[in-house]
Amino acid sequence: MNKILENKKVIFLDVGYTLDAPASGDWMLTNKFYEIVGDRINGIDPEEIRRAKYVGIDFLEENHLLYTMEEEYKQDIEFYSIVSKELGMRLSLKELEEIAYDRTYNMKNYIVYPGTVDAVKELSKSFKLGIISDTWPSITPQLEYIGVLKYISFYTYSCSIGVFKPDERMYLDALGKCGVPAEETVFVDDRVANLEGAAKVGITPVLITVNPGSDRETSFTKIKELRDLL
Repeated sequence: MNKILENKKVIFLDVGYTLDAPASGDWMLTNKFYEIVGDRINGIDPEEIRRAKYVGIDFLEENHLLYTMEEEYKQDIEFYSIVSKELGMRLSLKELEEIAYDRTYNMKNYIVYPGTVDAVKELSKSFKLGIISDTWPSITPQLEYIGVLKYISFYTYSCSIGVFKPDERMYLDALGKCGVPAEETVFVDDRVANLEGAAKVGITPVLITVNPGSDRETSFTKIKELRDLL
């Protein structure tokens, strides 16, 4: 077992780029999005697409306290409507609904990293496992689909609290649910800023770099993939 887990009782895990990745390469611009948009996106500068996406994400983040997948679905319709307007694609309501429904309910939008399920299963034999994730209500079927839900004991989701990491309320919620002092816990995440937030409340941070874009210079312990904790 990795030395950093000595004297630890709980391991908190992020989800995106820690346990899984988006099948399309983007969490919001799904394969269904590209299928329905078709040629309408051709010739649009990638930076303009990125800008439009973040206008939509700003809307999602400003209206983040939600509890059901139906609420998520309705928000996703608005997200894709914003992107459509920003890029002048003129998606119809039917097209927006189809893209949003797929984004909310189709778990094939997620690909679990190789070895992750086995690693989670093995870690659960020696530690209690929790999730701390910036996410939406569809996270529950997502975790079930990728095969890890049954090994998780505690859940802290941004959509249930209305704030995102590194807001300390995320970490304090997780600590309150696990009932273990912060110094006896570890948090694995792909973003240094999120780990800094965890460290501020006493949780031991671990940077995971299974997504190459997550690799940063840091004093925190760094692992390539979850199996490295074993």
